[in-house]
Amino acid sequence: MTDGRTSGSARAFELLEPLVLAATVRVHAPPGGYGTAGAGPTWGSGFFIAPGWVLTCAHVVGEGGGATVRIAGREVGISFSSGRRTGTVAGRVECVMPERLEERRPRRGALWDLPDLALVRVLAPVSHSCVWLTDRSRPRFDEVAYFGCTEELGIPEITGRTTRLRGTAGNGAAIRLGDDDEIDPGMSGGPVVDLARGEVVGVLKARRHAGGGGLAVSVVQLRTLPMAARGQVGLYRRVMQAHDLYHYDQHLSDLDNRRTWTDVHGELPPEEGDPYAGRGRLTPGERTTLCGLLAELPPPGSSETVRALVEAARGEEPDPQPPAPLSWRDGLGLLHDPPGGADEAAAMLRYATDVSVADYREPPTPGADEELWEWVRATAERLWRPLRRELGERHERGLAERERRRRATAGRAAHGPAPRSGGLPAGASALLEVWAHGWEDLYDWRVSVLAGPARPGRVTPVDSGVRATLAGLPQALRAPLAEAFRRCDTHEAAAPLEVAVSPELFGLPVDEWTVTGGVPLGVQRPVLLRHGAGAGEHPADREGAEGSARWARVQAGPLQDERADCIGGRPRTPAAEWLSGLPDNTVPVHCRAADQEPTLGSLHAVRDAGYGVAVTRRPPPGAGGSCAPFHRGLREELAEAGRGEVLPLRLQELRGRAYGADPDAYWAAGAGLVWEDPARPLPHDEPLQGDL
Repeated sequence: MTDGRTSGSARAFELLEPLVLAATVRVHAPPGGYGTAGAGPTWGSGFFIAPGWVLTCAHVVGEGGGATVRIAGREVGISFSSGRRTGTVAGRVECVMPERLEERRPRRGALWDLPDLALVRVLAPVSHSCVWLTDRSRPRFDEVAYFGCTEELGIPEITGRTTRLRGTAGNGAAIRLGDDDEIDPGMSGGPVVDLARGEVVGVLKARRHAGGGGLAVSVVQLRTLPMAARGQVGLYRRVMQAHDLYHYDQHLSDLDNRRTWTDVHGELPPEEGDPYAGRGRLTPGERTTLCGLLAELPPPGSSETVRALVEAARGEEPDPQPPAPLSWRDGLGLLHDPPGGADEAAAMLRYATDVSVADYREPPTPGADEELWEWVRATAERLWRPLRRELGERHERGLAERERRRRATAGRAAHGPAPRSGGLPAGASALLEVWAHGWEDLYDWRVSVLAGPARPGRVTPVDSGVRATLAGLPQALRAPLAEAFRRCDTHEAAAPLEVAVSPELFGLPVDEWTVTGGVPLGVQRPVLLRHGAGAGEHPADREGAEGSARWARVQAGPLQDERADCIGGRPRTPAAEWLSGLPDNTVPVHCRAADQEPTLGSLHAVRDAGYGVAVTRRPPPGAGGSCAPFHRGLREELAEAGRGEVLPLRLQELRGRAYGADPDAYWAAGAGLVWEDPARPLPHDEPLQGDL
């Protein structure tokens, strides 16, 4: 223990150390069989975050593997000691983060890409302890303890030391550790514990070769676990549900008199100057119970659902920068320390009330939502009467609104015509904007979340960058796009990606990029082209409502295609009068490179004529190929589609068929859909045009 530690943190270390040691493990080569002693050198450390699940660093489980050996699926050895239980078992690496570590790994001795995390599933039923993970989206810069495996005397041993957090790195993905104590080899992958709050905030990653200190990965990066293209349940939600139910069960059980994490949270020294001390915060027991009750419910429909409930409970929009909240528990983490001295406990109870009357993806366990509400009402008894009355009214309004939505949905299905399916989801979408950096052959970019028709024009930033080459854009945008998709995707559908660029960039092969899962974006989700900022007014804004009429007519169908930039295979420039005179249900089609004339001028002319839906194409490699198969295939597709609203998903399906080697879909290679939906307006701010 360091001499400079305060008496409060010294007491916290004393209370927390047994709990953390019981959950921290040594990672090494896989044993010869279950129950055999762990032999061989230590690769690093890890810790149990849920029954059967160990969190560690990707570079720890990648030890000993060649550059071409996949990390996911590897077996490793896990040695642990929990009270009287000691053993070694085999574990299998279920996934690594980021996924690109499977494709490209750093040279030996170099830092691995953030977040550098791995989840290991234990392959034998063993009894062990689990840590308490923070729900806060950002760490507090206080004293921490870190734990890991050392071999100072030639014997592997889990030890703990203390230091302070000194800031963040990697856009918040990593936490800087001070140099108050030494980080030994073998401690990588071990937990970093906030001593003031008794929760694990990081995973030890690296130490400095000179000057002391090191880096830890924020456990919030667990939210970046790979997800399927549809749905947000996935591995993250399953593991965090198991984590919360473990601590909930431990808290309720009276079969063991050993201290639990909840017990120790109640014994930690109070924080000096905490404005929310006392009844302003939930007690440790209340917090554990709330997390357990939330874990019993079906997951939220989307990240935006969680953020909307947090905003309603907190009174302001939550911080947009941390990774997207994917579970009800993550929403609690956005409610700590509300603004203006507002009561934290009250904000969490408002949030829990709203969750109890939310629309769930699937029916909850009978009585689970009522049990949550009964707990909220009982907990509010210790607070004050105005809050109790407010929560009761909030619950009644929520029940009435939920019932109204259910009746409306049932009524449409039973008494009215069934809504036509196949259109885009009405929720949020990911927005990618790319524009030239001045006159250089470099490009700036911005990734945002576009709220959709429910909140027209509302944009939440995700990330931005400058001076990227076209070839470097896929790599630069991989992580920001993944985060945007986590915020937008729902259990029912993958959110669209809207690519807002000037027409000369309509040939950017965004639909062929891979972000997660090794599958091209255009196969995973609808990818739509938009005229970027500065390209002129929206087609629906033209005088005489010309654009709005065309948009509505195309959505209803039937559809009529018209070659805009060629005639009989020969290039042509369409006249403005000719474009304006075409029927309102026309879809202009372009078959040539968007950055070359006459196609570039045609794309501008089509927009000026008020067309909100158009088709463009990246010609296949090698000049001279006939465009006839493309036009023939597209005409058949438009006739079969019948109406414009289904085109985004039908194009996605075509890309999937081509990706699956269906020869009948090869004609659609490189096809792009310009989709200027007036209900989804783009931001009006103009991008900067480079340095002066």
